[in-house]
Amino acid sequence: MGEIKRVGVLGCGLMGSGVAQVAAAAGYETSVRDVSPEILDRARTGIDRSLAKFVEKGKLQPPDRDAALKRLTFTTNTADLKGCDIVVEAVTEDVETKNTLWRELDGLCPPATIFASNTSSLTIAAMAAATKRPDRFVGLHFFNPVPLMQLVEVVRTVTTSDDTFARAFAFAKSLGKEPVAAKDTSGFIVNLLLVPYLLDAIRAVEHRVASVPDIDKAMQLGCGYPMGPLTLLDFVGLDTTYRIAEIMFTEYRDAKYAPPPLLKRMVLAGMHGKKSGKGFYDYAVTPPAVSSLGL
Repeated sequence: MGEIKRVGVLGCGLMGSGVAQVAAAAGYETSVRDVSPEILDRARTGIDRSLAKFVEKGKLQPPDRDAALKRLTFTTNTADLKGCDIVVEAVTEDVETKNTLWRELDGLCPPATIFASNTSSLTIAAMAAATKRPDRFVGLHFFNPVPLMQLVEVVRTVTTSDDTFARAFAFAKSLGKEPVAAKDTSGFIVNLLLVPYLLDAIRAVEHRVASVPDIDKAMQLGCGYPMGPLTLLDFVGLDTTYRIAEIMFTEYRDAKYAPPPLLKRMVLAGMHGKKSGKGFYDYAVTPPAVSSLGL
């Protein structure tokens, strides 16, 4: 198979923008596709701002930033990704939404193009089966924020060829990341272990084991974690965690993946964490105060 030179990114939300940024910064011509010019404009502004921070901190030289920005193109037309050697998908965690895009791209891209999903909880096989190239389909699960987090889970499904896996693994390394090999099980490595821990922290709040800040402080100082589980939940997004937990519970039918009632109530109330201004903490004040949870 040929060398990867051109990268396509499907979706330019927080994760897609990050993938596009690191690909362009690593020297790849990168095309980013999303549904509207407004979303693309926000992504372009966000990438510009992120690269500027790297320059301010001395981690990137201004000419390298300018070169990275020149390698980026933005489009609303899926067909503009047909010349890419690898396409990384980072759209919403809904298998039908993803598969609609994969079917379209399958008819556009040449046989050698690798398809890679950034899904955090869906199985890769469910997407690979929607295409005529299941041997050229992998998972590339990046972590948020993509420009800073070093890990990439490279996920191999039962149909992934040795060549495809090796190329995807090498591609992740070329981005300056530390790839690890994972099997195609819902949650892969990190979320398989992390999600039950986060859900147990919510259950501890429900059962009044301790206060929200004391649970966070105990896990942070007792285990050496950079932040407590409830702070992490607010950062990840309670709606995102709820959706991932639902997918994993459907896959495994194991109670440890079942979303606690408190999580569901908070999501229904629009308490999605830091991005909505309120989750386990209220971010309308500085420093954030503990939210009232009606317990």
